[in-house]
Amino acid sequence: MLFYIISILVVLTDQLTKYLIRTHIEINEEFSLWGWQLTHIENSGMAGGLFQGYARLFGVMAVLFVISVLYIRRTEEMKGTLIDSSFGFLVGGGIGNGIDRLLFGQVTDFIPRAGGVLNVADHAIEIGVLLLIIYVMFSWLKKAR
Repeated sequence: MLFYIISILVVLTDQLTKYLIRTHIEINEEFSLWGWQLTHIENSGMAGGLFQGYARLFGVMAVLFVISVLYIRRTEEMKGTLIDSSFGFLVGGGIGNGIDRLLFGQVTDFIPRAGGVLNVADHAIEIGVLLLIIYVMFSWLKKAR
């Protein structure tokens, strides 16, 4: 159940924030929200603006990624709160960015950070990867005992 809750919350939060940015902030406009400097950009490539113009291809890759995670989740022995959380963030982020890529041919980004401008889905994927690394490390330590 935790997997579904996290996935749905990530998708809803991601899509709501992107909608608000697209409808109220001009492209390349910088603005401040509660002390955070944000910038609205549209990215038709992948992270860091690489491979511009291939958003729909990356959208298809996002669909395949989500299917892969769902398959692994059903077939592997990976169980527990940590892996459910990891997969929830990964799937929610993949769906969030996949929606943008497939529907709009680009992803709305607005959270500047070293290395580029990101969005909620990007951060969810990062959290999911971090939790997956922690899960793998704990599993490895458990087997080593």
